[in-house]
Amino acid sequence: MIKVGIIGGAGYTAGELFRILMYHPQVQIQFVQSSSNAGNLVSDVHADLLGDTEIRFVEKADFNKVDVIFLCMGHGKSKAFIKENAIPGNVKIIDLSHDFRIMSDTHDFIYGLPELNREEVRQSNHIANPGCFATGIQLGLLPLAANNLITGEIHVNAITGSTGAGQEPSGTTHFSWRSNNLSAYKIFQHQHQGEILQSLGQLQPGFNKGFNFVPVRGNHTRGIFVTAYTAYQGTLEEAVSMYKAYYKSHPFVVISDKNPGLKQVINTNKAIIYLEKHEGKLVVISLTDNLLKGASGQAVQNMNLMFGLEETSGLNLKPVAF
Repeated sequence: MIKVGIIGGAGYTAGELFRILMYHPQVQIQFVQSSSNAGNLVSDVHADLLGDTEIRFVEKADFNKVDVIFLCMGHGKSKAFIKENAIPGNVKIIDLSHDFRIMSDTHDFIYGLPELNREEVRQSNHIANPGCFATGIQLGLLPLAANNLITGEIHVNAITGSTGAGQEPSGTTHFSWRSNNLSAYKIFQHQHQGEILQSLGQLQPGFNKGFNFVPVRGNHTRGIFVTAYTAYQGTLEEAVSMYKAYYKSHPFVVISDKNPGLKQVINTNKAIIYLEKHEGKLVVISLTDNLLKGASGQAVQNMNLMFGLEETSGLNLKPVAF
């Protein structure tokens, strides 16, 4: 059994992670750490777990009890946590913040997008889990980059649910503001652009075309709807064949021949991609659940790879029909 610890256990991603790992056939959860909730039942914070667990939050993590820890803290806090705590070298780390997503000589974290770096993930002890927007956008563009076919600017509009902003309430996340409302933010300046461009450059060296990303706050709670388009001279049939070939060995990416809806991916680790050709442009629609394939589900997918398990183990999650 893989012995797991969760650090920063009170947020949305930690709750989803616990929900998955609790029923994972090869996992035993040793502790869930939260300084602000120490002593409280996990189900007091993550109410959907009521009746499923009697585990309580702890204040201090005992790294000697675990094989792997998941860092579910806010951005900027993971780097400080690792610096301040003596984590044994044999304990694997999967970080869900953006602290280590950009490659650097100052750390040894591997960028954990399995559809890009599966073999590197298998061999690594430290994984930087991708961002939610970044996951959906990259999955929509990787086959083009892998075939050196991004020849013009990329235009992306992506809508995210309110859970993408985390559990801490703010002026643009509380229900009365978000309900029946839409707003764009961080236009062309979103923090996930760096990791997206890093991955595109990894597959298509020398990539230097414009990347125009407009993030949008949606009025739903979870799910990311990406619409991207760029110049493409091939036929739609050629594009579909290329995408199916790229994702043939990747179990969580599905190429749809019908224009999909967001509910098809909610509560799953699935990504659905749909293509259309319009004159000289390829339009790519990419759908993911920001809390699962965009965060906790993908983190478990990475854990499975790191420990030599089936990539899909514990991730047979079903969408909500209505």
